[in-house]
Amino acid sequence: MTQGEALQILKTGANVYLTGEPGSGKTYTINEFIEWLRASGIEPSVTAATGIAATHVGGMTLHSWSGIGIAGQLSRADVDRIASKEHVARRILKAKVLIIEEISMLSSTTFEMADRVCREVRRVDRPFGGLTVILVGDFFQLPPVSRGHEVEFAYASPAWRDLNLFTCYLTEQYRQDDTDFLSVLSAIRRGCVEEMHHELLMTRRIEETGDLPSTKGLVLGVPKLFSHNADVDRINAAELAKLPGAPKKFKMSSKGRDSLVEGLMRGCLSPEVLELKEGAAVMFTKNSPTGKFVNGTLGVVTGWGSDGLPIVETKDGLSVSTEPMEWQLEEQGKVRASISQIPLRLAYAMTVHKSQGMSMDAAIIDLSKAFEYGQGYVALSRVRRLSGLYLTGLNSRALEVHPEILQKDVDFRAASGAAQSAFRDMPEAEVLAMQKKFVKAMGGAFITESTKHEARNPKQKNVGLPGRLAQTLQTVRDAKSLKDAAKARGLVASTIVKHLEELALVGKLVRADFAHLVPETILEEIHEALVETGNERLSPAFHALHGRHSFETIRLVRLMRQ
Repeated sequence: MTQGEALQILKTGANVYLTGEPGSGKTYTINEFIEWLRASGIEPSVTAATGIAATHVGGMTLHSWSGIGIAGQLSRADVDRIASKEHVARRILKAKVLIIEEISMLSSTTFEMADRVCREVRRVDRPFGGLTVILVGDFFQLPPVSRGHEVEFAYASPAWRDLNLFTCYLTEQYRQDDTDFLSVLSAIRRGCVEEMHHELLMTRRIEETGDLPSTKGLVLGVPKLFSHNADVDRINAAELAKLPGAPKKFKMSSKGRDSLVEGLMRGCLSPEVLELKEGAAVMFTKNSPTGKFVNGTLGVVTGWGSDGLPIVETKDGLSVSTEPMEWQLEEQGKVRASISQIPLRLAYAMTVHKSQGMSMDAAIIDLSKAFEYGQGYVALSRVRRLSGLYLTGLNSRALEVHPEILQKDVDFRAASGAAQSAFRDMPEAEVLAMQKKFVKAMGGAFITESTKHEARNPKQKNVGLPGRLAQTLQTVRDAKSLKDAAKARGLVASTIVKHLEELALVGKLVRADFAHLVPETILEEIHEALVETGNERLSPAFHALHGRHSFETIRLVRLMRQ
């Protein structure tokens, strides 16, 4: 199934299981769906099975969202207690569409507990209390933590069966374009690894001290992937210690309730205290709003800016002056907590678990201690081509996937084929009617090409952009100042500016929407400071202006220039 076909089904409001091989575009597809929902005035509840996955999608873990926490099971009294918590009940009652990422890592017990709480809070005896539920993930990847007993996948839960899910199995490949490497990954996925596949992997075997490619004399900072945390910590500390001088330390800042902040910190790939030295191999942990880097881009610290922040040369030779970025937890369109850190981590080593969801040009992978089904498959599938794979160890478990999933995958593919055929045979007008009915039932406004056009015209009513961005845009148009806009929306000023930057990225913002927020008397001064500092970074301009104007105001002027 193509991404476009899956999106058509998602937009009908059906309960869907979205799956596919690594690199098939699951994350891209679900993000497109989320953007469409928000543009239609429907705010989805975005959750994930793990903290890392939740951070990637700007949501929270299903455990936190549903209020079940770390419970291994729930009694009737436990369900009543959770349902009586005001903040949990309010969250679940307001929900319309529940999205759960990395469903492969969620046990059937946890899935069932979340279902029970939703039914109780919403007083509706249907799966998840009648919510539209979208599950995203690939069961060939890392399974749930078993805690000493047999793995129970989420699909074994009665709640999964009762959801009557449409399966959308994406079959296009966007990460790997190396046919030989794809044949190895496919063989692992089918459970039929042969000697030729093993021999092909062994052509990428190197010794621990083996030479690696370099550019301009700088080691590329190719990350090592290990199965255990102890190896990762040891390698990163040892490699940083080899570099001369004392490390520079960058501490993470945070806003919001402690419990929510702690969840963001656990899921963030950048550490709470980032220690760097010149020459350190690093990896970016977030996507750049301007496209200069993505989560997984490798580089080397080549120096420090006038503000003391690291300058990184990427593997492509691009020099990037870094600055702190935010990770946010959003709920019903409002930011509940945020953390800010330079989007870097040491790239000498990381666990396979933390690499899930990333795409890498190259990686040194040690699978000599692989202990879990799917661990080797996840690690190998992070790399785009065989030429980017450097293998230091491989045991038999590394090339195994869970035997139960092999048969289940046949069922998923068949179900996807049936869904694909059903919708292909359905008249386009009927599919469109289903989508309109879903949006109306959710209290949204169906988006057409004409309403999208109207949304871009600040003189017309903002028909095409209900939801959190539309609210911010309309508030900004009506506000006299940035402070007034933030107060009216119940958000901090930095979030208002972030929303405007998001609107600009999707072509739904013009200068006339927000220019009045910056007084003419200071506009030219800030503009000149940005020009004189020679780049688009905030810190040099802030210091050149001697702190007379806030970072948010400078960001607005930078946005006008863009």
